[in-house]
This record gives sequence, structure tokens and C-alpha cells, in this order.
Amino acid sequence: MSENHLLGNYNRYPVEFAFGEGAYLYDHQGSKYTDFLSGIAVTGFGHAQPDITSAVMKQLNGVWHTSNLFDSSGQKTLAATLAEKSGLDKVFFCNSGTEANEAAIKFARKWGNGRYHIITALGGFHGRTMGALSATGQPKLWNGFFPLVYGFTSVPFGVIESIKSAITPQTVAIMLEPILGEGGVIVPQNGYLKAVKELCEEHNLLLILDEVQTGMGRTGKWFAHQHDDIKPDIITLAKGIANGLPLGALICSDDVASVIKPGDHGSTFGGNPVSVAAANAVTELLTDEVLAENLEFGDYFVSQLTELSLPEVLDIRGKGLMIGIQLADGISSKTVAGKLLNQGIVVGTSGDSVIRVLPPFVISKSDIDHFISTFSAVLAGAEAQGVAV
Repeated sequence: MSENHLLGNYNRYPVEFAFGEGAYLYDHQGSKYTDFLSGIAVTGFGHAQPDITSAVMKQLNGVWHTSNLFDSSGQKTLAATLAEKSGLDKVFFCNSGTEANEAAIKFARKWGNGRYHIITALGGFHGRTMGALSATGQPKLWNGFFPLVYGFTSVPFGVIESIKSAITPQTVAIMLEPILGEGGVIVPQNGYLKAVKELCEEHNLLLILDEVQTGMGRTGKWFAHQHDDIKPDIITLAKGIANGLPLGALICSDDVASVIKPGDHGSTFGGNPVSVAAANAVTELLTDEVLAENLEFGDYFVSQLTELSLPEVLDIRGKGLMIGIQLADGISSKTVAGKLLNQGIVVGTSGDSVIRVLPPFVISKSDIDHFISTFSAVLAGAEAQGVAV
């Protein structure tokens, strides 16, 4: 077929993957690629993981879909696990992170009983549907879509005083990513999230944490905020929860859940039995040993790359297997990512200057060593103005 009828809303690389196994992908010509992106923090346990595949195939041979008008033991099992691991109480299932964040906005406003204002972070990303887009603190994404949904204020990330000054009598919630993902893999200073939690308690606000990218073991904990020993009122999840099948979730306290009644919210496909089967397999695989190894391998990656002291790299930051590499001025992250792809390494980007590294949990130290040597070779060819390498 010569004509492409796909909408042009993505800039796609001219590579199509035919199959994957573990941390590796293969194109139709049989060329091998090491996956350091995981579908943007989605396939945490890699490709064709046997236990997840088995769970999905078993469910496919049973029921694919019945709707949320009927009971679901798979949903109950998954909800119980998420409640236990988060310390919260109730779970709503949807299809994506955007939908989970839309639900969080609705639930917060219902809980607020007239209060509607939500404070978010500049550089934060919560999705592209209208409510989630309005919560997203990236003005470049708003162009052409005005008017946005009313009632959001974005303030500098990591600055507690900025949040304090934004609180009004109509404020109902503070909504943040524990680590900015799309915004450049920005880790706040120690104590920031605890200070935000204390501010919420002082002003009777809900704390909503968007763990769509940081959750499900990515940073070496089930949820990234657990590094700070706090408990939010609402957590939103997606991406890694079902290792590639579409599933999102909102976890909330009983206090928030108590205001949501039948008919207040819903999702036709949310909590689909096949996706839930995959997610239940993921939760069984996400052991303490895996979490500890994610931290170990993340530290190894950062230390090995730091030791090279590459002049083209200004900063290396992140937590666990969520890592951002800040490139020097004039070096294009998208160009570097394209060159790495040509060398058989798949990475992502955050903006124009950050390489985003989100490998599957099954990555090996030899894979990391291969990445670092290839990355160094690619950067060694950087031109002075950096528009190509």
C-alpha cells in the first residue's frame, strides 16, 4: 500500500519491530536492537515474558470482555494487591494514564464539594485529553486547544513556596509527578514531597500523585513516592501495570472513594479481563528482589556513565531504572536517539536536550556496558553546533 492513511500526529522512526524477546527487539530484516525505552516505561518485564504470556493466553481462551456491569474476580485480585502495596483502599480501572488522571480530577472536585482549584507543576505531564492537558504544565502543548479547562495553576516544580503562594480558598488538591518524566526526568530535592504532604494536611487538600511513569517498580519501589515515606490520597497508574496491554488505575483513600457513587464515573473497557490478567502476572513478578535490582542497576548505569566524564553530558539524573541524560547545549537529543537507533539501541527523549533511558527490568549489566560504549562513540562525533552527530 503506497498511501499512508495514518494521522500525522507522531514523528515515527522508519523502523518496524517484528518481534521481541526479553530486553531485545528485532525488525523484519532480523536486525537486533537492545530496548532501553520499554515502550516508554511500559514493558517492565521485557518482551514475550513467559508468565505474562501464559496468563494472557489463558484469559483469551476464556472471556475477552463482559463490561463492568458484571463481577470480576481478576479486578478484585488486582485491586487488593494495589491497595496493599500503596496503603490506600479503593481502586478504579480504566485504559490509560490520561484516563486515570481525568478520573483523579473528577474525584477531587467531587470530594471538594464546591472547591475546584488544582495546583500542578510547570514541566509536569498528565495527558492530552482536555482535563489532563489543562493540568499539564507545558504551555507548548496548549497551543491550538484553547480554552483549556478552568481551575488549574502550574507552579515551578520542587519549590514549596510556589505552592504555598498558589493556594486559594477554592483549592482542593495538589497534583504532581514524584519525578518529572516528559519534563526531563527531574528529581526534586529531598524533603520536597514530604513538605507538599504537610501542606495538604494543613490546608485540607488532597495530594494526587501521578505515578503513571514512575510507578510499578520503575524507581526501585512499587511507587516512587515511597522513597519519601509519604502516603498520598490518590495515585494514578498505567504504563508498566500490564506490561504492554492497555490498562490504567486510580488508587484512592476511603475518604475520597466515599463520595463516588454509581453513575459518577465509568469506563467501557476499563479493567478488561485480558489486561487485568497481564497485570496480575506483573504483580507476582514484581518481587522485592526485582525492586532491589532495579535500584542496583540504575546506580550502576549512572556510576559507569559518570566515570567517563563526557564533555557532551551536563548531567545524569534519575532513580532506579528511570534515568535522564542532559546533553550539552547545541546537541540534539532526537539526533542522538536516531544515531543510537542506527546502532541497535532504542532510547527515548525528553524535549530537545535530554535522552530518556527506561530499560526493562530484565536488562543486564553487559547490556548497560554496551549502551555506554555505543553512546560514547555516538557522542564522540558530535559537531560543534550539535544539530547532527
